[in-house]
Amino acid sequence: MKADIGVYGLSVMGGNLARNIAGHGFQTAVYTRSAERLRMFSEAYAGKSSNLIPCSDPAKFCKALAVPRKILIMVKAGEAVDTVIGNLLPHLSRGDILIDGGNSLYTDTARRADELENAGIHFVGMGVSGGEEGALNGPSLMPGASPEVWKQIKNILQAISAKAPDGTPCCKPLGSPAAGHFVKMVHNGIEYADMQLISEAWMILKHIPGINDISSVFRKWNSGLLESYLIEITARILEKKDPETGRPLVDLILDKAGQKGTGLWTSFAALELGVPATGITESVFARMLSGLKEQRLRGTEIFRAGELGTLSGITIDDVEKALYASKICAYSQGFNMFSAANEQFEWELDSAEIASLWRGGCIIRAVFLNEIMDSFTQNPKEENLIFQSVFAGKLRDCISSWRNVVCAAVRAGLPIPAFSSLLSYYDSMRTAVLPANLIQAQRDCFGAHTYERIDKPGESFHTDWLD
Repeated sequence: MKADIGVYGLSVMGGNLARNIAGHGFQTAVYTRSAERLRMFSEAYAGKSSNLIPCSDPAKFCKALAVPRKILIMVKAGEAVDTVIGNLLPHLSRGDILIDGGNSLYTDTARRADELENAGIHFVGMGVSGGEEGALNGPSLMPGASPEVWKQIKNILQAISAKAPDGTPCCKPLGSPAAGHFVKMVHNGIEYADMQLISEAWMILKHIPGINDISSVFRKWNSGLLESYLIEITARILEKKDPETGRPLVDLILDKAGQKGTGLWTSFAALELGVPATGITESVFARMLSGLKEQRLRGTEIFRAGELGTLSGITIDDVEKALYASKICAYSQGFNMFSAANEQFEWELDSAEIASLWRGGCIIRAVFLNEIMDSFTQNPKEENLIFQSVFAGKLRDCISSWRNVVCAAVRAGLPIPAFSSLLSYYDSMRTAVLPANLIQAQRDCFGAHTYERIDKPGESFHTDWLD
């Protein structure tokens, strides 16, 4: 009996997805270049499931699959994906389907899809979110698949995906092969902002006198407006004690945040598309700044930065509202990228459907994604989330607390790049006249770049400013 699908790559994500697929009753061939890893996986799981079929080389792997073959590639993004494709191509036939489930750059996916199309091979760029646990128990899946290809992979992907609270599979086709990885990239960019905002909120709470149990604050927040996976795990992280010292374990972790590049890609893409994703980009910069530990220690000595002012005049409720408002704007910036991509690449990304995909399984899953989905469903022409009526109202309710928190943190000398940049974004979006007219005058003065006049629209003007 031929396998329904193959999984190439048995690292944590690939191995868990293979187990997930087999656990849902699909015959699953598996292969990885490492003979030792294949042996360990086979001993641990293949004996327990007749649906897992270990294969010793690419030829046997492809031969084990029913035609048209469906192969899920789970290897590190970059050259490794091209190497895997090269290893598989001699054993494939026209009509076979390759699905790249890694965190590939969407432009690489577009290139691979074009190259494989000439050989008659379908290529799907699929975002996978949910981490190790999600891969095994149900991830959010974002496949860039045409209707023709989607018909052939739908049953498997929707079966293994997470399910939203209403039972809807967190897996829908996104059209162009590159669109799946683009959507996952933006997801990760929003994730960067979300995590940075939460860390800034935690830092602020630590400096408010009288708060002794911050984990309980996050537990309470997780039952209200901020209910989400990241808030939930933050509460649990803050509870964790180091068994050696009895201190909170988080306080013993070096404050240098790592990154794998997807947040950086989101910032690049936003710049290329002309989308002001300020909160996302500031969050990328914040991770870079955290890596400058030695310089920051010097700065503490030179500027006596350790002597903070008093953080007073704000409450836990203020911080909750500031965090919620900032999250709205960060998500808005991410969703704005979908509209820009539709225009640039002639895609048909649907913001309501994307919000639906993220309601379960993924890292940024949150209750308010239901409201995002409903807002874009009811008013799809309103591209900016902060102008959707429900979120405009929430921002009005939160703005006073948001300003108080930012002002108090700045006065106390606390670095809050995400909170403050997103507040500036909000203020810019509600300001009819920005000082960009002076910039245009400066550009025309030193470079004759011309400018438009508000009283003569459509015409270009140049002035000899220094005469």
